[in-house]
Amino acid sequence: MSVKVEKLEHNMAKLTVEVPAEEFTAAIEKAYQKNKNKISVPGFRKGKVPKAMVEKMYGKTVFYEDATQLLLPSAYAKACEECEEEIVSRPSIEVTQAEEGKVFIFTAEVAVKPEVELGKYKGVKIEKIETEASEEDVNKQIETERENSAREISVSDRAVENGDIVTLDFEGFVDGVAFNGGKGENYPLTIGSGAFIPGFEEQLIGVKIDEEKDVNVTFPEEYHSEDLKGKAAVFKCKVKEIKVKELPELDDEFASEVSEFDTFAEYKDDVKKKLDEKKAAEAKDKKEAAVIDAIIADSKMDIPQAMLDTRIENMMEDYAQRLSSQGLSLEQYFSFTGMNEETMREQMKPMAEKNIQSRLVLEAVVKAENMLVSDEDYEEEVKRLAEVYQMEVDKVKELLDERAQKEVKEDLLVKKAAAFVVENAKEGK
Repeated sequence: MSVKVEKLEHNMAKLTVEVPAEEFTAAIEKAYQKNKNKISVPGFRKGKVPKAMVEKMYGKTVFYEDATQLLLPSAYAKACEECEEEIVSRPSIEVTQAEEGKVFIFTAEVAVKPEVELGKYKGVKIEKIETEASEEDVNKQIETERENSAREISVSDRAVENGDIVTLDFEGFVDGVAFNGGKGENYPLTIGSGAFIPGFEEQLIGVKIDEEKDVNVTFPEEYHSEDLKGKAAVFKCKVKEIKVKELPELDDEFASEVSEFDTFAEYKDDVKKKLDEKKAAEAKDKKEAAVIDAIIADSKMDIPQAMLDTRIENMMEDYAQRLSSQGLSLEQYFSFTGMNEETMREQMKPMAEKNIQSRLVLEAVVKAENMLVSDEDYEEEVKRLAEVYQMEVDKVKELLDERAQKEVKEDLLVKKAAAFVVENAKEGK
């Protein structure tokens, strides 16, 4: 096999790969063996038709397409190994010669890892990030717990007021015709929550139990259903029940019910302590993000579109897998949200670009600082992975082939670089 590399603009490259003729001939034979049981020829049993007979009947090229598909994955993988460039995208492949007895030739356009002109990365200045919870934060957390502990009490001697929880029957109509998804029975709705279309909840204020009310609204232009965007609608509503929340007093009794503490003062101190821990962890992440953003802003790199597209594709696949674990497909998700693949890709684009930029500048820091991974660092990471996946350490080591070991070490170096730039950053007003 021979691989020629032609450098293109914007960190793209074109690989021209020549595969020995005998390998394409072998792939044709594999294609024949794969398909022979599907071929019917009078006078022959299925699976027993000679290859030469099939080629005579259907043409010499009958197995070329399947042979090409069988040969390309391994040939491209081998070409990548022989190529000295670091490829960072999926290939755009074009077969230029596929004929038995001749060299098999194809080209692959790929993105290669961009060089980074690293800006200032030591002593980067960022705004000071608070690491302690404020009194307002503490009170807000306690109020949330208080809301969660509230009792709901039915009232029947008055009309609906803001903040009430109503049980509601409704049905929506556009131009006098009921629409799909516009009907609900015994639906719980907190007035003022903003859970329904703007203007809906406010019109229920003043309605009494068993009273019917026509609620007139207009669907927002950005509404997820194409059929309802910007449309005027009438919801025929009936209030069936009104409830109010009764909040507990913020005292020792409340503290003992929602925590392990006997007094409200102890409970409040514990809330403060936990919020401080959470805020410190968040501050660490925010500081790292701010430092890396500053380094990116002071650095130069030309990210090829194919690299960005590949990153978005990987993110799409990861998201699809997470949905699948919840029993949903991407198509179902799009149906529920009114999104489509194009809009999701567009939404993922800024994050994909930031991920690539962050990785590239941190790898540049690794290079600039001549960072290395020690055997101890690697062993600790393997132990961590074993804990995450609940496996024996030896089993994890067994599963990590040479390429996976390299990726683990590269990730460790990037983490080291992130810790380094954060440690050397300066916080100010």
